[in-house]
Amino acid sequence: MKKIALSFLVFHLSFSPAGAQSQPWSLRQCCEYALEHNISVKQRENQLRQREVQLSTARNQRLPDLNVSASQNFSFGRGLTADNTYTNKSTSSTSFSLGTSVPLFTGFRIPNTIAVNRLNLEAATVDLEKAKNDICMQVAQAYVQILYAMEVADVAQRQIDIDSAQVARIEALVKVGKASEAQLSQQKATLAQSQLTATQAINSRQLALLTLSQLLELETPDDFTILRLEQKVDGVGQELPTPDQIFADAMLVKPEIEAERLRLQVAEKNISLAKADLYPSLSFSAGMGSNYYKTSGFDADPFATQMKNNFSQYLGFNLSIPVFSRFQTRNSIRSARIDRENQLLSFDSAKKTLYKDIQQVYYNTVAAQQKLKSSEQACKSAADAFRLTQAKYEQGKATITEFNEQKNIYLKSESDLTQARYEYLYQTALILFYRGKPLNF
Repeated sequence: MKKIALSFLVFHLSFSPAGAQSQPWSLRQCCEYALEHNISVKQRENQLRQREVQLSTARNQRLPDLNVSASQNFSFGRGLTADNTYTNKSTSSTSFSLGTSVPLFTGFRIPNTIAVNRLNLEAATVDLEKAKNDICMQVAQAYVQILYAMEVADVAQRQIDIDSAQVARIEALVKVGKASEAQLSQQKATLAQSQLTATQAINSRQLALLTLSQLLELETPDDFTILRLEQKVDGVGQELPTPDQIFADAMLVKPEIEAERLRLQVAEKNISLAKADLYPSLSFSAGMGSNYYKTSGFDADPFATQMKNNFSQYLGFNLSIPVFSRFQTRNSIRSARIDRENQLLSFDSAKKTLYKDIQQVYYNTVAAQQKLKSSEQACKSAADAFRLTQAKYEQGKATITEFNEQKNIYLKSESDLTQARYEYLYQTALILFYRGKPLNF
């Protein structure tokens, strides 16, 4: 069976600016830490261990068993004595036995049980891989959200820098009588609004860090930070694979599909397992034992003598042929066949769900690609318009209102471009993930 390997998410990242309070985390570190500490992943690991135990139990059914027994009996009144006669005396007896039995033929129950448990173990293995994939994708999504929040906070800081420079410029003009106090107050109000926007952006960034830290099961998000991207998003004009191409690759690597395929095989084996009750069963048994008898009022041989004289061994075969089981076997087979039909439907449903998810990712990527292209053009135009308006404003040919409006348009276009970049980055990463390739930002 083809091994399903979990492709860890790998980002090529640069270090964040100097002065950070703690070492920034890469996405690889985030994923590895989450996989090590996530509770749902640990539960899946325990389920996998449980399946291993069940498989070991099924395999051991082929082994002979061994039982040792000892009994001490007291009888009052009329009872059987050691010489095989009855008398109204109290008697006591002590017996020891050692026995074993080996199943020779069980209607193929044992090999089918082993096969079922082996398939269940393989299904539990890919279930664990799916749980890891889900956690890594959640971490990646939260990671991208933090990157976007960081960029928005940077844009907000640039807005403060521009407004602060304008406040300083107008203050200098006020001193020489070339600007009014009203213009200065208006620009200070604009600066205050920019500072409020930056505060909100910083809060959003902190909340995004909190979300990721909770996914990682960190006790606190304090001093927690991540690495930032170094390269710009490109490849907007590259051709995307079709949903059918992505689906064909995903069918070979996605653990949820492999798990449903394995469970379908389990359902088929369960039919054979139910049919085992139609066959006769044969077992072999062997044992040995001895007894000691004592009747009140009668002399008895010593304990060691009786144990030696009464020592016996036995060998035996037990054949059981099912004749009529009140239709229980027939109904068990019917039930197993219905379970197989339901599992086949579950398998089809999983494939359809996967294809729908791939379609959603594909068209989201197409939309993100178009949005990124439009955002780049809009940001370039807004930057050019802002530079022209700024020059006019500094020459006294544009009002402060016109300057602030154009500045806000420019900074919003930068924010929109940042959002479009990360949205496109994340969607293309999802396509790679569905095709079983490492995600590279």
